[in-house]
Amino acid sequence: MRKIAAAGAVIVALLTNGLIGTGLGSAAAAPAEAMKPLSLYPPSALVISIEPGTGDQGASVQRAVTLSCAPTPSGTHPAPGAACAELKGVQGDFNALVASGAPRLCTQVWQPVTVRADGVWNGKRVSHVQTYANSCLKAAGSEAVFNF
Repeated sequence: MRKIAAAGAVIVALLTNGLIGTGLGSAAAAPAEAMKPLSLYPPSALVISIEPGTGDQGASVQRAVTLSCAPTPSGTHPAPGAACAELKGVQGDFNALVASGAPRLCTQVWQPVTVRADGVWNGKRVSHVQTYANSCLKAAGSEAVFNF
């Protein structure tokens, strides 16, 4: 009977000190990655860039921003909420983006601008490249996604 009582006291002491259940000691000793909660949202994170010209190799990037849409809109994009809403409205199909505001009157000056979007949308890899005749037409191509 004494052995059972002594073993019970040892188990109570180990549980109190956090040595049973973790395998390594206290919960603080577990790696931070193992304690990180799993996301319920598929990843949606993009790098969107603008470069002058027709997108030929060797062109330098003029501007670039990051856009993350899940679980909440964030990133260096100046309007992440509007850009994410616009992309969600077309299920991430960059070819379906259309500005819904007032029609723009753009000149017919040929000064090409290329936009790129690379990353992940709803857990799927995406890569989009589109060249516009000029910056005005680029701005008319979407309300928020390529306007930065």
